[in-house]
Amino acid sequence: MARPVETLRWVGDRLELIDQRLLPQRFEYVSCESAAEVAAAIRDMAVRGAPAIGCAAAYGVAVESRRPTFGSVREFHAALQAGFAELAASRPTAVNLFWALDRMRRAYEAARAQPPERISARLVEEAVAIHREDLEVNHAIGRHGAALVADGARIMTHCNAGALATAGHGTALGVVRSARDLGKRVTVIANETRPFLQGARLTAWEMVQENIPVTLVTDSMAGHLMQRGQVDLIVVGADRVAANGDVANKIGTYTLAVLAARHGLPFYVAAPLSTIDPNVPDGAAIPIEERPAAEVTGFRGERWAPEGVTVVNPAFDVTPAALVTGLITERGVLAPLDAEGVRRLFTR
Repeated sequence: MARPVETLRWVGDRLELIDQRLLPQRFEYVSCESAAEVAAAIRDMAVRGAPAIGCAAAYGVAVESRRPTFGSVREFHAALQAGFAELAASRPTAVNLFWALDRMRRAYEAARAQPPERISARLVEEAVAIHREDLEVNHAIGRHGAALVADGARIMTHCNAGALATAGHGTALGVVRSARDLGKRVTVIANETRPFLQGARLTAWEMVQENIPVTLVTDSMAGHLMQRGQVDLIVVGADRVAANGDVANKIGTYTLAVLAARHGLPFYVAAPLSTIDPNVPDGAAIPIEERPAAEVTGFRGERWAPEGVTVVNPAFDVTPAALVTGLITERGVLAPLDAEGVRRLFTR
């Protein structure tokens, strides 16, 4: 079995991230030594996936507190406040980013009266805890989800909700890994996930590394495969789940949910409780990030669309809760997915 993917790692006073823009051609870490550098890594997709973004943001606050250039205590606190703001502005949809920053801010406020070195130590401690807890949560999601997977299942997934999108193991791909670890023979059908190709570049790479059988298809082939009986279930991740159970995930997820309903296939969402936003009543209130037009008109410097064409590039869409068979969380599987069930998750 391949060595686990270490998406993020704390080294000395800096954060190192796998640069996911380079995969699968090159495997490199990018080093971040300030909140601004972490925010840029999030914004530019060097790190992506809601749980991984949350972990990275937490470390972004920690690295800002470790910078050796502060001339006074006042400068230290001002830099941290600016770091919080810059990280919060990096991407709008994944709620884990704001959840992690809220935890870091609470740790900061609790230690604020102490000397900067003590505050910094506390912030590093909290970021490490968020990282560790996310890995534990992903394994719990995997265990609950694996029970839903039959031996021999052909699992379609979209985007990348694997180790690269989390602290490790993954959410949707965590279900796949856990089923494999139980001895179940599973295969993955990875949608390429236009326009940034997270399925083709990242999910396929993860599965190849672990010798889990994977077939890559274009997004537009999904319905054809379902119609021909070549898919048994769909498992995807999430970037934000509203209080009523509506799910925001990578663009194209809603299409898959509609196709799954048409063909009578189970459609599961795997996500931690930190991805649920009880302050957003439904999917219509979830902010949808609009990405640069260049992601659609070409890729890595190659342009295939004509100059002057108008581009719409929403990074996410919203799947109504009614189309979700069940939400797989660290506290079990919520089915059906509705507002009352979401409330119960937080009281278990």
